[in-house]
Amino acid sequence: MTPGAIRKRPRIGDVIEISTPMGLAYAHYTHRHDKPPKFGALIRVLPGFHKVRPVTFASLVQASAQFITFFPLGAACSRGIVSIVANEPLPEHAAVFPTFRSGARGKDGLVKTWWLWDGKKQWRVGELTQKMRAFPIRGVWNDTLLVERICSGWRADDVC
Repeated sequence: MTPGAIRKRPRIGDVIEISTPMGLAYAHYTHRHDKPPKFGALIRVLPGFHKVRPVTFASLVQASAQFITFFPLGAACSRGIVSIVANEPLPEHAAVFPTFRSGARGKDGLVKTWWLWDGKKQWRVGELTQKMRAFPIRGVWNDTLLVERICSGWRADDVC
């Protein structure tokens, strides 16, 4: 994108700028999930905070994500909550739709049975393996939760 150009309708590969109390954070729009139930835009939140917008984003989008989540990106762009600042090709490690995990908490607050979901089907796995602990948590986050989790350094493997 050229400097100063603002596009409100997001496209796969867009780099999204998110203002936080700790500085500017960035996310990369990687997939759109439109099969029922529709989860919408999938973003990879990239590590780090910036005082000013970087000149280029090619190296930033190559980094491993702090976390991955669904986010109402179109609405957030239209309302000026986030901004599209660039478009970068998806790195190979982010091109495949990820496997997510979800689980219901018991009365003790712990998840005993986990489910995995690949965007099409869901299956029960019971307890998580070490590898599964790094899978993103399935859900759609609003901008308040997104900023809170970015600022706290939250990662999916914090939830087990």
